[in-house]
Amino acid sequence: MAVDIKGPTVPGSERILTSDALTFLEDLHRTFNPRRLERLRARQEIQQRIFQGWRPDFRPDTREIRESEWTVGTIPADLTDRRVEITGPTDRKMVINALNSGARVFMADFEDANSPTWTNLVLGQMNLIDAIERTITFESPQGETYRLKDQVATLVVRPRGWHLPERHLTVDGEPMAGALVDFGLYVFHNARRLVERGSAPYLYLPKLENMEEAQLWEDVLGWAEERVGLPFGTMKVTVLIETILAAFEMEEILWALRPHIVGLNAGRWDYLFSIIKKFRRQPDVMPADRQQITMTVPFMRAYTELLVKTCHRRGAYAIGGMAAFIPSRRDPEINRVALAKVEDDKEREARDGFDGTWVAHPDLVPVATAVFDRVLGPRPHQRDRQRDDVVVTADDLLDFRVPGGTMTEAGLKNNVAVAIQYLAAWLGGSGAVGLYNLMEDAATAEIARAQVWQWITHGVRLSDGKPVTAQLVERLIQEGLQEWGAHWPERDAAVDVFRSVALSSEWVDFLTLPAYDRLLAILH
Repeated sequence: MAVDIKGPTVPGSERILTSDALTFLEDLHRTFNPRRLERLRARQEIQQRIFQGWRPDFRPDTREIRESEWTVGTIPADLTDRRVEITGPTDRKMVINALNSGARVFMADFEDANSPTWTNLVLGQMNLIDAIERTITFESPQGETYRLKDQVATLVVRPRGWHLPERHLTVDGEPMAGALVDFGLYVFHNARRLVERGSAPYLYLPKLENMEEAQLWEDVLGWAEERVGLPFGTMKVTVLIETILAAFEMEEILWALRPHIVGLNAGRWDYLFSIIKKFRRQPDVMPADRQQITMTVPFMRAYTELLVKTCHRRGAYAIGGMAAFIPSRRDPEINRVALAKVEDDKEREARDGFDGTWVAHPDLVPVATAVFDRVLGPRPHQRDRQRDDVVVTADDLLDFRVPGGTMTEAGLKNNVAVAIQYLAAWLGGSGAVGLYNLMEDAATAEIARAQVWQWITHGVRLSDGKPVTAQLVERLIQEGLQEWGAHWPERDAAVDVFRSVALSSEWVDFLTLPAYDRLLAILH
């Protein structure tokens, strides 16, 4: 066998890293990794075209797909009601609490909410097996015992994006794709288990940019179904539309995955991050603090309304964005204001036609559920709302102005503080972190550091006339370290990574790539 395990020994890992499972991963790698690398190279080619003045638009070569009549495949019974979905990492307590939360779906996350230590990966896979087997329990240091209720959420797993490597598993010395490792181990161990229990492997697919990347996943799904003995189309996926280029190819993504896909999801922070990344040479992209770039600004309205229209036309579910608020145990006024905003946000989604939404904390499940209950009533969805009134052009998607938006030192300071503290937690092994009453993951850190890079690169002036410079950011870093640095053992490493992705003259496509290098150095 050409697979080499380079990670440390994790107690119980023999359940996961069996010879048959490793052979399955090896075959996945040999079959699909060359195409994955080809698609990543294509991303760079498209980026160069944007630098040369190419303007994204709806593809002329796929017009027939958009203009013809077709729908996605069948939707299984345990995915018919998705009015509230909770997301989080795959640690044992989180898995139990999320499945017990009252949400219809739990998205177990190996991607943005996960720090990809080898231990987290292996234990996460073990925890999902135990959850499916309903044997999972957890005892807290205080002696509290957690176990599953009779009624639990439907499990959906998010593997890593195509761009992330898994260096703890190599084939002929070449790192495997994190996406194929996460997907392969989950499906190999659980496909039959899930089908025997009346379900199937369900997945969220992140950060796709076009139809061809979706087609690669379609081929992976069909290959895996044949290998584990499932009928074609048994596995089901939902795709996150969280890149600006994917917004132009929602119909094509549904088409490419139509035997397996059941819906699309609107991923806010990564979508904004992708806009800066793709158009980073333009100085006037989203000139506002990121907190001011809400889902109600015109280009975000265009994107989300087009998503609902596209999904419902093709018989798919439209799932709304994240409510990341963490209720305060000490300040009821914070809760009153924040919960009112959460309710308003979810009411807008439900009125727009979304069939469900995301929350990050169990306490938000009843709030979001009540909103969608008022709109849906006894119906499991509102896919019959066709939204023929929505007309979205390329200009609508690409007009990145923020009416009334301002760039402030407070916004810059928050970007610095959130990005560094998140990185410190991530380098310490935690991928989902509560900061300033919000549950943050890698997507937040990405948009935060991207804005810092953008403002420095283009020499923008803040609302008080102060220019954004590397020196100003360095001052904010030092002030932040005095304020919150003592809470984070990996703060120095986090600052180093932050500087490399926010203060460098060269753009870094994903902060998780240099952060992963640093994580491995810390662990090994």
